Amino acid sequence: MNDVLTHFREAKALLDGHFVLSSGLHSPQYLQCALALRHPGDAAQFGQAMARHFTGQEIDTVASPAIGGIIIGFAVAQALSVPFIWTERENGVMTLRRGFSVADGEKILVVEDVITTGGSTRECIKALEDRGAQVVAGASIVDRSDGQADVGVPRVSLVTLAVPTYSADQCPLCERGIAITKPGSRQ
Repeated sequence: MNDVLTHFREAKALLDGHFVLSSGLHSPQYLQCALALRHPGDAAQFGQAMARHFTGQEIDTVASPAIGGIIIGFAVAQALSVPFIWTERENGVMTLRRGFSVADGEKILVVEDVITTGGSTRECIKALEDRGAQVVAGASIVDRSDGQADVGVPRVSLVTLAVPTYSADQCPLCERGIAITKPGSRQ
């Protein structure tokens, strides 16, 4: 895609306001990837753009943390012609379910829609590595951390932004009394 942010704006997926992110942090911007990826052709284009970063690398499987990473993870797996699996929380812990498994040494690319702190990606990586897989890299459509989030493996993003985040007790938006919204998947 020529301009990721233009697509997000046109899809009304780049929102301004006061938001609680899935990490619990507060932010004046939110990226609603579900809206940006609702058309299969758009998801396929993002997936192909991300997959180009991994041409020539040995990747056996693409995995994503549920729920946000599922659509883009599938699109990347499709572009790389490899299987796709996902992790999800069970009793608060990220794990493989639904009959998914990994082999010892299986080379996995972990794909996420948006990275802010990298927490969901790290949890996904841990769940896979605890079962013997080798996570070789990570990728996301958007990196909100300005490249600062450390997920423990090399990673790429289609776009990198410096979007401020605040703990709830130090949020200037809360101090100003701006109404808060929690649009994420963990409501």
